[in-house]
Amino acid sequence: MVSELSTLIHNLVLDNPVPAKDLAKAIGKPYSTLLREVNPYDTGAKLGAETLLQIMLQTGDTKPLEYMAGKLGYSLVSNRSEAPHVTPGAFQAQPSTLAGMSVQEGAQAGEKERRI
Repeated sequence: MVSELSTLIHNLVLDNPVPAKDLAKAIGKPYSTLLREVNPYDTGAKLGAETLLQIMLQTGDTKPLEYMAGKLGYSLVSNRSEAPHVTPGAFQAQPSTLAGMSVQEGAQAGEKERRI
């Protein structure tokens, strides 16, 4: 018996604006491997969580995550419009800031930066 989740993921890969070949390339998998991993009738290949995450990131479609959340009794709500822009490494103290500080002083400085 084919699960709803497997069918949902299979349809996501095949029926989205990003062609399956381009999607496979974007996530770093051979096209044939991706199709095999998402084929709900192929019991010999499994789709990993990291690959599923990449599929959702590349397609912008979170239906598999919504399905899983619903099965666990949760609802999925996006906060994209509310999320502040964060520059990578913005909450990490610069090496020059921590020079000469003890480990505890550095940790306190880092905590202060995170609260700002």
